[in-house]
Amino acid sequence: MYYKSTRNSAVGVTASQAIAMGISQDGGLFVPDSMPWFSYDDLRELANESYVKRAAVVLGGFLTDFTAQELEDCCATAYTREKFETDSIAPIYMLENNLYLLELWHGPTCAFKDLALQLLPQLLSHAMAKTGAQEKTAAVLVATSGDTGKAALEGFRDSAGSRIIVFYPEQGVSRIQKLQMQTQEGDNVSVCAIRGNFDDAQRGVKAIFADDAVKDTLARRGMFLSSANSINWGRLVPQIAYYVSCYCDLIKNGRIACGEHINVVVPTGNFGNILAAYYAKKCGIPINRLICASNANNVLTEFIKTGIYSRNRPFYTTISPSMDILISSNLERLLFDLSGCDDEKLRGWMTSLAADGRYEVDAPVKERLREHFSAGFCSDDGTRATIKSLYERYNYICDPHTAVALNVYEQYRSLTGDGTKTVVASTASPFKFASDVLEAVKGTPAQGDDFAMVNELAALSMLNAPRQLLQIREKPLRFTENCEVGQMKDFVLQSLA
Repeated sequence: MYYKSTRNSAVGVTASQAIAMGISQDGGLFVPDSMPWFSYDDLRELANESYVKRAAVVLGGFLTDFTAQELEDCCATAYTREKFETDSIAPIYMLENNLYLLELWHGPTCAFKDLALQLLPQLLSHAMAKTGAQEKTAAVLVATSGDTGKAALEGFRDSAGSRIIVFYPEQGVSRIQKLQMQTQEGDNVSVCAIRGNFDDAQRGVKAIFADDAVKDTLARRGMFLSSANSINWGRLVPQIAYYVSCYCDLIKNGRIACGEHINVVVPTGNFGNILAAYYAKKCGIPINRLICASNANNVLTEFIKTGIYSRNRPFYTTISPSMDILISSNLERLLFDLSGCDDEKLRGWMTSLAADGRYEVDAPVKERLREHFSAGFCSDDGTRATIKSLYERYNYICDPHTAVALNVYEQYRSLTGDGTKTVVASTASPFKFASDVLEAVKGTPAQGDDFAMVNELAALSMLNAPRQLLQIREKPLRFTENCEVGQMKDFVLQSLA
Protein backbone atom coordinates (compact mmCIF):
# COMPACT_ATOMS: atom_id res chain seq x y z
CA MET A 1 0.00 0.00 0.00
CA TYR A 2 1.22 3.47 -0.87
CA TYR A 3 0.22 6.87 0.47
CA LYS A 4 -0.89 9.95 -1.46
CA SER A 5 -0.84 13.57 -0.40
CA THR A 6 -4.22 15.24 -0.10
CA ARG A 7 -2.79 18.16 -2.07
CA ASN A 8 -0.99 16.13 -4.74
CA SER A 9 -2.40 12.71 -5.55
CA ALA A 10 0.62 11.98 -7.74
CA VAL A 11 2.73 11.59 -4.59
CA GLY A 12 3.41 7.97 -3.68
CA VAL A 13 5.30 7.03 -0.53
CA THR A 14 5.46 3.94 1.64
CA ALA A 15 3.87 3.74 5.08
CA SER A 16 7.32 4.07 6.65
CA GLN A 17 8.05 7.22 4.68
CA ALA A 18 4.66 8.69 5.58
CA ILE A 19 5.22 8.03 9.29
CA ALA A 20 8.78 9.36 9.30
CA MET A 21 7.87 12.53 7.38
CA GLY A 22 4.66 13.22 9.28
CA ILE A 23 3.38 15.64 6.65
CA SER A 24 3.90 15.85 2.89
CA GLN A 25 6.35 18.42 1.54
CA ASP A 26 3.47 20.15 -0.26
CA GLY A 27 1.67 20.71 3.04
CA GLY A 28 -0.85 17.95 2.45
CA LEU A 29 -1.65 15.01 4.67
CA PHE A 30 -0.85 11.42 3.75
CA VAL A 31 -3.75 9.07 3.03
CA PRO A 32 -3.70 5.42 1.92
CA ASP A 33 -4.36 4.70 -1.74
CA SER A 34 -6.77 1.91 -0.77
CA MET A 35 -8.45 0.44 2.31
CA PRO A 36 -8.08 -3.04 3.78
CA TRP A 37 -11.32 -4.96 4.26
CA PHE A 38 -12.32 -6.92 7.36
CA SER A 39 -15.04 -9.47 6.63
CA TYR A 40 -17.55 -10.69 9.19
CA ASP A 41 -15.53 -13.90 9.47
CA ASP A 42 -12.46 -11.78 10.24
CA LEU A 43 -14.37 -9.92 12.95
CA ARG A 44 -15.65 -13.14 14.54
CA GLU A 45 -12.09 -14.43 14.65
CA LEU A 46 -10.70 -11.19 16.08
CA ALA A 47 -13.41 -11.17 18.75
CA ASN A 48 -11.54 -14.00 20.46
CA GLU A 49 -8.14 -12.27 20.32
CA SER A 50 -6.39 -9.85 22.66
CA TYR A 51 -6.24 -6.11 22.05
CA VAL A 52 -2.58 -6.48 21.04
CA LYS A 53 -3.45 -9.03 18.38
CA ARG A 54 -6.42 -7.03 17.08
CA ALA A 55 -4.35 -3.85 16.81
CA ALA A 56 -1.52 -5.65 15.03
CA VAL A 57 -3.93 -7.12 12.48
CA VAL A 58 -5.56 -3.75 11.78
CA LEU A 59 -2.20 -2.03 11.43
CA GLY A 60 -1.05 -4.82 9.14
CA GLY A 61 -3.78 -3.90 6.69
CA PHE A 62 -2.36 -0.38 6.37
CA LEU A 63 1.37 -0.58 7.12
CA THR A 64 2.29 -3.12 4.48
CA ASP A 65 6.04 -2.52 4.56
CA PHE A 66 6.11 -3.66 8.20
CA THR A 67 6.20 -7.38 8.92
CA ALA A 68 3.44 -8.99 10.98
CA GLN A 69 5.99 -9.78 13.69
CA GLU A 70 7.25 -6.18 13.79
CA LEU A 71 3.73 -4.89 14.26
CA GLU A 72 2.88 -7.43 16.93
CA ASP A 73 6.10 -6.56 18.78
CA CYS A 74 5.29 -2.83 18.55
CA CYS A 75 1.79 -3.39 19.91
CA ALA A 76 3.00 -5.71 22.67
CA THR A 77 5.46 -3.02 23.81
CA ALA A 78 2.82 -0.27 23.72
CA TYR A 79 -0.15 -2.03 25.31
CA THR A 80 1.08 -3.55 28.55
CA ARG A 81 -0.62 -4.04 31.90
CA GLU A 82 2.05 -1.83 33.45
CA LYS A 83 0.97 1.08 31.25
CA PHE A 84 -2.79 0.50 31.11
CA GLU A 85 -5.14 -0.07 34.03
CA THR A 86 -7.10 -2.84 32.33
CA ASP A 87 -6.16 -5.95 30.37
CA SER A 88 -8.73 -5.03 27.73
CA ILE A 89 -6.86 -1.70 27.16
CA ALA A 90 -10.00 0.03 25.84
CA PRO A 91 -12.92 -1.41 27.83
CA ILE A 92 -16.62 -0.93 27.09
CA TYR A 93 -19.04 0.19 29.81
CA MET A 94 -22.74 -0.41 29.28
CA LEU A 95 -24.53 2.73 30.47
CA GLU A 96 -28.01 1.52 29.53
CA ASN A 97 -29.55 -0.88 27.07
CA ASN A 98 -28.28 0.03 23.58
CA LEU A 99 -25.85 2.72 24.89
CA TYR A 100 -22.19 2.00 25.57
CA LEU A 101 -19.16 4.04 26.56
CA LEU A 102 -15.84 3.11 24.96
CA GLU A 103 -13.44 4.11 27.76
CA LEU A 104 -10.25 5.21 26.03
CA TRP A 105 -8.56 6.81 29.04
CA HIS A 106 -7.05 3.96 31.05
CA GLY A 107 -3.50 4.63 29.83
CA PRO A 108 -0.54 6.39 31.45
CA THR A 109 -1.78 9.96 30.85
CA CYS A 110 -5.52 9.30 31.35
CA ALA A 111 -6.58 10.31 27.83
CA PHE A 112 -7.48 8.59 24.56
CA LYS A 113 -4.28 9.86 22.94
CA ASP A 114 -2.36 7.14 24.83
CA LEU A 115 -3.80 4.48 22.53
CA ALA A 116 -1.87 6.03 19.64
CA LEU A 117 1.04 7.72 21.35
CA GLN A 118 2.29 4.71 23.26
CA LEU A 119 2.57 3.03 19.86
CA LEU A 120 3.82 5.81 17.58
CA PRO A 121 7.40 5.87 18.97
CA GLN A 122 7.72 2.15 18.17
CA LEU A 123 6.39 2.68 14.65
CA LEU A 124 8.63 5.71 14.08
CA SER A 125 11.72 3.82 15.18
CA HIS A 126 11.02 1.04 12.66
CA ALA A 127 10.11 3.60 9.98
CA MET A 128 13.44 5.39 10.43
CA ALA A 129 15.32 2.13 10.00
CA LYS A 130 13.31 1.26 6.88
CA THR A 131 13.92 4.68 5.30
CA GLY A 132 17.64 4.76 6.09
CA ALA A 133 17.28 7.46 8.73
CA GLN A 134 18.34 5.37 11.72
CA GLU A 135 21.51 7.43 12.17
CA LYS A 136 19.49 10.64 12.35
CA THR A 137 17.40 12.15 15.14
CA ALA A 138 13.69 12.77 14.65
CA ALA A 139 12.71 16.20 15.94
CA VAL A 140 9.05 15.62 16.83
CA LEU A 141 6.95 18.79 17.00
CA VAL A 142 3.55 18.80 18.68
CA ALA A 143 0.80 21.38 19.07
CA THR A 144 -1.68 20.40 21.76
CA SER A 145 -5.06 21.51 23.03
CA GLY A 146 -4.38 19.59 26.23
CA ASP A 147 -4.20 15.81 26.02
CA THR A 148 -1.97 15.17 23.01
CA GLY A 149 0.96 17.03 24.56
CA LYS A 150 1.30 14.94 27.70
CA ALA A 151 0.57 11.69 25.85
CA ALA A 152 3.24 12.48 23.24
CA LEU A 153 5.77 13.50 25.89
CA GLU A 154 5.19 10.30 27.82
CA GLY A 155 5.29 8.15 24.71
CA PHE A 156 8.55 9.63 23.41
CA ARG A 157 10.22 10.12 26.79
CA ASP A 158 13.85 8.97 26.50
CA SER A 159 13.01 7.20 23.23
CA ALA A 160 16.25 6.60 21.32
CA GLY A 161 16.69 8.63 18.16
CA SER A 162 14.10 11.29 18.96
CA ARG A 163 13.67 14.71 20.53
CA ILE A 164 10.20 16.07 21.23
CA ILE A 165 8.95 19.64 21.64
CA VAL A 166 5.38 20.42 22.71
CA PHE A 167 3.57 23.76 22.41
CA TYR A 168 0.33 24.38 24.29
CA PRO A 169 -1.96 27.45 24.68
CA GLU A 170 -1.05 29.12 27.97
CA GLN A 171 -4.66 29.78 28.97
CA GLY A 172 -6.29 26.97 27.02
CA VAL A 173 -5.70 23.79 29.05
CA SER A 174 -6.85 22.60 32.47
CA ARG A 175 -4.56 23.09 35.45
CA ILE A 176 -3.94 19.36 35.69
CA GLN A 177 -3.10 19.15 31.98
CA LYS A 178 -0.65 22.04 32.36
CA LEU A 179 1.04 20.45 35.38
CA GLN A 180 1.30 17.14 33.53
CA MET A 181 3.37 18.85 30.85
CA GLN A 182 5.34 21.20 33.08
CA THR A 183 6.58 18.31 35.24
CA GLN A 184 7.36 15.90 32.39
CA GLU A 185 10.41 13.71 32.95
CA GLY A 186 12.92 12.73 30.28
CA ASP A 187 16.15 14.01 28.80
CA ASN A 188 14.81 14.45 25.27
CA VAL A 189 11.70 16.55 26.00
CA SER A 190 10.93 20.27 25.86
CA VAL A 191 7.69 22.15 26.53
CA CYS A 192 6.63 25.74 25.89
CA ALA A 193 3.37 27.63 26.38
CA ILE A 194 2.31 30.02 23.63
CA ARG A 195 0.41 33.24 24.06
CA GLY A 196 -2.54 32.29 21.89
CA ASN A 197 -4.97 29.43 21.36
CA PHE A 198 -4.55 25.93 19.95
CA ASP A 199 -5.14 27.07 16.38
CA ASP A 200 -2.25 29.52 16.81
CA ALA A 201 -0.02 26.73 18.10
CA GLN A 202 -1.03 24.40 15.26
CA ARG A 203 -0.46 27.11 12.67
CA GLY A 204 2.97 27.84 14.16
CA VAL A 205 4.01 24.19 14.01
CA LYS A 206 2.84 23.86 10.38
CA ALA A 207 4.82 26.99 9.50
CA ILE A 208 7.96 25.42 10.95
CA PHE A 209 7.39 22.28 8.85
CA ALA A 210 7.17 24.50 5.77
CA ASP A 211 10.32 26.50 6.61
CA ASP A 212 13.20 25.30 4.43
CA ALA A 213 15.74 27.26 6.48
CA VAL A 214 14.72 25.40 9.64
CA LYS A 215 14.90 22.05 7.85
CA ASP A 216 18.34 22.89 6.44
CA THR A 217 19.63 23.93 9.86
CA LEU A 218 18.36 20.74 11.46
CA ALA A 219 19.74 18.62 8.61
CA ARG A 220 23.21 19.99 9.35
CA ARG A 221 22.69 18.83 12.93
CA GLY A 222 21.69 15.34 11.79
CA MET A 223 17.99 15.91 12.48
CA PHE A 224 14.73 15.91 10.55
CA LEU A 225 11.24 17.11 11.46
CA SER A 226 8.43 14.73 12.28
CA SER A 227 5.06 15.04 13.98
CA ALA A 228 3.10 13.30 16.73
CA ASN A 229 -0.15 15.12 16.03
CA SER A 230 -2.85 13.23 14.18
CA ILE A 231 -1.68 14.85 10.94
CA ASN A 232 0.86 11.97 11.12
CA TRP A 233 -0.67 8.79 9.71
CA GLY A 234 1.19 6.81 12.37
CA ARG A 235 -0.88 8.64 14.98
CA LEU A 236 -4.18 8.08 13.22
CA VAL A 237 -4.02 4.41 12.25
CA PRO A 238 -3.87 3.09 15.87
CA GLN A 239 -7.14 4.93 16.47
CA ILE A 240 -8.81 2.91 13.72
CA ALA A 241 -7.77 -0.17 15.68
CA TYR A 242 -9.74 0.70 18.80
CA TYR A 243 -12.98 1.08 16.86
CA VAL A 244 -12.42 -2.33 15.28
CA SER A 245 -11.61 -3.75 18.72
CA CYS A 246 -14.73 -2.15 20.20
CA TYR A 247 -16.94 -3.86 17.64
CA CYS A 248 -15.20 -7.16 18.36
CA ASP A 249 -15.81 -6.74 22.10
CA LEU A 250 -19.51 -6.11 21.49
CA ILE A 251 -19.62 -9.39 19.56
CA LYS A 252 -17.63 -11.23 22.21
CA ASN A 253 -19.85 -9.98 25.04
CA GLY A 254 -23.04 -10.90 23.18
CA ARG A 255 -24.20 -7.29 22.91
CA ILE A 256 -24.53 -7.44 19.12
CA ALA A 257 -24.69 -10.06 16.41
CA CYS A 258 -21.80 -9.95 13.95
CA GLY A 259 -22.94 -7.75 11.09
CA GLU A 260 -25.35 -5.71 13.22
CA HIS A 261 -24.95 -1.97 12.63
CA ILE A 262 -24.07 0.48 15.38
CA ASN A 263 -23.84 4.25 15.68
CA VAL A 264 -20.69 5.96 16.96
CA VAL A 265 -20.61 9.32 18.76
CA VAL A 266 -17.30 11.15 19.05
CA PRO A 267 -16.46 14.43 20.81
CA THR A 268 -13.89 16.05 18.54
CA GLY A 269 -12.21 19.30 17.65
CA ASN A 270 -9.42 18.37 15.25
CA PHE A 271 -11.58 15.65 13.62
CA GLY A 272 -8.97 12.89 13.93
CA ASN A 273 -10.88 10.67 16.35
CA ILE A 274 -14.09 10.60 14.33
CA LEU A 275 -12.12 10.28 11.09
CA ALA A 276 -10.64 7.06 12.49
CA ALA A 277 -14.20 5.77 13.01
CA TYR A 278 -15.05 6.73 9.42
CA TYR A 279 -12.03 4.79 8.17
CA ALA A 280 -13.08 1.81 10.31
CA LYS A 281 -16.46 1.97 8.56
CA LYS A 282 -14.71 1.99 5.17
CA CYS A 283 -12.79 -1.11 6.26
CA GLY A 284 -16.00 -3.07 6.79
CA ILE A 285 -17.03 -2.30 10.37
CA PRO A 286 -20.86 -2.05 10.30
CA ILE A 287 -21.26 1.55 11.44
CA ASN A 288 -24.44 3.40 10.49
CA ARG A 289 -24.29 7.02 11.70
CA LEU A 290 -21.15 8.86 12.75
CA ILE A 291 -22.30 11.57 15.16
CA CYS A 292 -19.87 14.46 15.53
CA ALA A 293 -20.15 16.26 18.89
CA SER A 294 -18.81 19.79 19.38
CA ASN A 295 -18.75 22.30 22.21
CA ALA A 296 -19.46 26.03 21.76
CA ASN A 297 -16.71 26.11 19.10
CA ASN A 298 -19.19 24.49 16.75
CA VAL A 299 -17.42 24.95 13.42
CA LEU A 300 -17.72 21.23 12.63
CA THR A 301 -21.43 21.10 13.44
CA GLU A 302 -22.11 23.93 11.03
CA PHE A 303 -19.95 22.34 8.34
CA ILE A 304 -21.62 18.93 8.51
CA LYS A 305 -25.07 20.53 8.38
CA THR A 306 -24.39 23.12 5.67
CA GLY A 307 -21.19 22.22 3.83
CA ILE A 308 -19.77 25.63 4.77
CA TYR A 309 -16.60 25.71 6.86
CA SER A 310 -15.85 29.07 8.48
CA ARG A 311 -13.36 29.87 11.18
CA ASN A 312 -14.54 33.50 11.10
CA ARG A 313 -16.34 33.28 14.41
CA PRO A 314 -15.67 33.93 18.09
CA PHE A 315 -13.28 31.54 19.79
CA TYR A 316 -14.54 30.21 23.13
CA THR A 317 -12.47 28.86 26.00
CA THR A 318 -14.65 26.10 27.44
CA ILE A 319 -14.59 23.45 30.15
CA SER A 320 -13.91 20.88 27.38
CA PRO A 321 -10.60 22.46 26.29
CA SER A 322 -9.31 19.68 24.07
CA MET A 323 -12.11 20.60 21.65
CA ASP A 324 -11.43 24.34 21.64
CA ILE A 325 -10.38 24.35 17.99
CA LEU A 326 -11.57 26.27 14.93
CA ILE A 327 -9.24 24.77 12.30
CA SER A 328 -9.80 21.01 12.13
CA SER A 329 -6.77 19.62 10.33
CA ASN A 330 -8.02 16.09 9.76
CA LEU A 331 -11.11 17.27 7.95
CA GLU A 332 -8.78 17.64 4.96
CA ARG A 333 -8.44 13.86 4.76
CA LEU A 334 -12.21 13.36 4.77
CA LEU A 335 -12.74 15.97 2.06
CA PHE A 336 -10.10 14.32 -0.13
CA ASP A 337 -11.95 11.03 0.21
CA LEU A 338 -15.45 12.42 -0.32
CA SER A 339 -14.34 14.40 -3.38
CA GLY A 340 -13.06 11.25 -5.08
CA CYS A 341 -9.41 12.12 -4.30
CA ASP A 342 -9.66 15.37 -6.26
CA ASP A 343 -6.52 17.18 -5.13
CA GLU A 344 -7.33 20.25 -7.23
CA LYS A 345 -10.61 20.80 -5.40
CA LEU A 346 -8.90 20.16 -2.09
CA ARG A 347 -6.18 22.71 -2.80
CA GLY A 348 -8.84 25.24 -3.71
CA TRP A 349 -10.72 24.76 -0.46
CA MET A 350 -7.56 24.94 1.65
CA THR A 351 -6.41 28.06 -0.22
CA SER A 352 -9.77 29.69 0.50
CA LEU A 353 -9.51 28.73 4.17
CA ALA A 354 -6.06 30.29 4.44
CA ALA A 355 -7.01 33.46 2.55
CA ASP A 356 -10.61 34.06 3.57
CA GLY A 357 -11.13 31.83 6.60
CA ARG A 358 -13.89 29.85 4.91
CA TYR A 359 -14.87 27.57 2.04
CA GLU A 360 -17.97 25.79 0.81
CA VAL A 361 -17.85 22.30 -0.65
CA ASP A 362 -19.86 21.31 -3.72
CA ALA A 363 -23.21 19.53 -3.79
CA PRO A 364 -21.90 15.96 -4.31
CA VAL A 365 -19.59 16.28 -1.30
CA LYS A 366 -22.44 17.69 0.82
CA GLU A 367 -24.57 14.70 -0.13
CA ARG A 368 -21.84 12.19 0.77
CA LEU A 369 -21.20 14.05 4.02
CA ARG A 370 -24.86 13.76 5.06
CA GLU A 371 -24.85 10.09 4.06
CA HIS A 372 -22.42 9.25 6.85
CA PHE A 373 -22.46 12.05 9.44
CA SER A 374 -24.78 13.80 11.84
CA ALA A 375 -23.66 16.58 14.16
CA GLY A 376 -24.59 18.68 17.15
CA PHE A 377 -23.08 20.84 19.86
CA CYS A 378 -23.72 21.96 23.41
CA SER A 379 -22.71 24.82 25.68
CA ASP A 380 -20.82 24.60 28.96
CA ASP A 381 -24.16 24.73 30.77
CA GLY A 382 -25.34 21.74 28.78
CA THR A 383 -22.07 19.94 29.53
CA ARG A 384 -22.45 20.54 33.27
CA ALA A 385 -26.08 19.43 33.22
CA THR A 386 -25.13 16.19 31.48
CA ILE A 387 -22.36 15.43 34.00
CA LYS A 388 -24.82 15.98 36.87
CA SER A 389 -27.60 13.96 35.24
CA LEU A 390 -25.27 11.07 34.48
CA TYR A 391 -24.13 10.95 38.10
CA GLU A 392 -27.66 11.12 39.49
CA ARG A 393 -29.09 8.52 37.09
CA TYR A 394 -26.23 6.02 36.90
CA ASN A 395 -23.75 6.98 39.64
CA TYR A 396 -21.24 7.37 36.81
CA ILE A 397 -18.76 10.23 36.58
CA CYS A 398 -17.58 11.40 33.16
CA ASP A 399 -15.28 14.15 31.96
CA PRO A 400 -16.56 17.25 30.13
CA HIS A 401 -15.62 15.99 26.64
CA THR A 402 -17.55 12.75 27.11
CA ALA A 403 -20.44 14.80 28.50
CA VAL A 404 -20.53 16.86 25.30
CA ALA A 405 -20.83 13.63 23.31
CA LEU A 406 -23.61 12.28 25.54
CA ASN A 407 -25.50 15.57 25.36
CA VAL A 408 -25.30 15.62 21.55
CA TYR A 409 -26.35 11.97 21.41
CA GLU A 410 -29.48 12.73 23.44
CA GLN A 411 -30.26 15.59 21.06
CA TYR A 412 -29.82 13.25 18.09
CA ARG A 413 -31.98 10.50 19.61
CA SER A 414 -34.75 12.95 20.51
CA LEU A 415 -34.71 14.43 17.01
CA THR A 416 -34.56 11.18 15.04
CA GLY A 417 -35.97 8.48 17.31
CA ASP A 418 -33.04 6.32 16.19
CA GLY A 419 -32.74 3.41 18.63
CA THR A 420 -29.67 1.84 17.01
CA LYS A 421 -27.15 0.50 19.49
CA THR A 422 -24.66 3.28 20.02
CA VAL A 423 -21.07 3.59 21.22
CA VAL A 424 -19.90 6.90 22.68
CA ALA A 425 -16.16 7.51 22.66
CA SER A 426 -15.19 8.49 26.21
CA THR A 427 -11.97 10.37 25.70
CA ALA A 428 -10.52 11.41 29.07
CA SER A 429 -10.55 10.59 32.76
CA PRO A 430 -12.83 12.88 34.79
CA PHE A 431 -9.97 13.32 37.27
CA LYS A 432 -8.09 15.45 34.74
CA PHE A 433 -10.93 17.98 35.04
CA ALA A 434 -11.77 17.51 38.71
CA SER A 435 -12.68 21.14 39.39
CA ASP A 436 -15.24 21.42 36.59
CA VAL A 437 -16.66 17.94 37.21
CA LEU A 438 -17.11 18.60 40.93
CA GLU A 439 -18.78 21.93 40.23
CA ALA A 440 -21.16 20.23 37.81
CA VAL A 441 -22.10 17.44 40.22
CA LYS A 442 -22.38 19.59 43.36
CA GLY A 443 -23.76 22.73 41.77
CA THR A 444 -21.27 24.98 43.55
CA PRO A 445 -17.69 25.99 42.70
CA ALA A 446 -15.14 23.42 43.86
CA GLN A 447 -12.84 24.45 46.69
CA GLY A 448 -9.21 23.58 47.48
CA ASP A 449 -6.17 22.84 45.38
CA ASP A 450 -6.21 20.58 42.34
CA PHE A 451 -5.11 17.48 44.20
CA ALA A 452 -7.60 17.96 47.02
CA MET A 453 -10.30 18.11 44.34
CA VAL A 454 -8.99 14.93 42.72
CA ASN A 455 -9.29 13.17 46.07
CA GLU A 456 -12.77 14.61 46.67
CA LEU A 457 -13.89 13.38 43.26
CA ALA A 458 -12.48 9.94 44.07
CA ALA A 459 -14.57 9.79 47.24
CA LEU A 460 -17.67 11.00 45.41
CA SER A 461 -17.31 8.49 42.59
CA MET A 462 -16.08 5.66 44.82
CA LEU A 463 -13.15 5.17 42.42
CA ASN A 464 -9.43 5.27 43.02
CA ALA A 465 -7.82 8.48 41.81
CA PRO A 466 -5.23 7.74 39.10
CA ARG A 467 -1.85 7.50 40.79
CA GLN A 468 -0.17 9.11 37.78
CA LEU A 469 -2.12 12.30 38.46
CA LEU A 470 -1.55 12.33 42.22
CA GLN A 471 2.18 11.81 41.70
CA ILE A 472 2.44 15.12 39.84
CA ARG A 473 2.22 16.90 43.17
CA GLU A 474 5.65 15.60 44.17
CA LYS A 475 7.38 16.45 40.89
CA PRO A 476 9.33 19.67 40.29
CA LEU A 477 8.25 22.13 37.63
CA ARG A 478 10.68 21.79 34.73
CA PHE A 479 9.10 23.75 31.91
CA THR A 480 7.65 27.19 32.59
CA GLU A 481 8.72 28.98 29.39
CA ASN A 482 6.24 30.84 27.22
CA CYS A 483 6.55 32.67 23.92
CA GLU A 484 4.67 34.47 21.19
CA VAL A 485 3.59 32.44 18.17
CA GLY A 486 6.22 34.20 16.07
CA GLN A 487 8.94 33.01 18.47
CA MET A 488 8.14 29.29 18.16
CA LYS A 489 10.76 28.74 15.46
CA ASP A 490 13.46 30.27 17.64
CA PHE A 491 12.42 28.09 20.57
CA VAL A 492 12.66 24.97 18.39
CA LEU A 493 16.13 25.82 17.11
CA GLN A 494 17.41 26.70 20.59
CA SER A 495 15.94 23.55 22.14
CA LEU A 496 17.52 21.38 19.47
CA ALA A 497 20.92 23.08 19.55
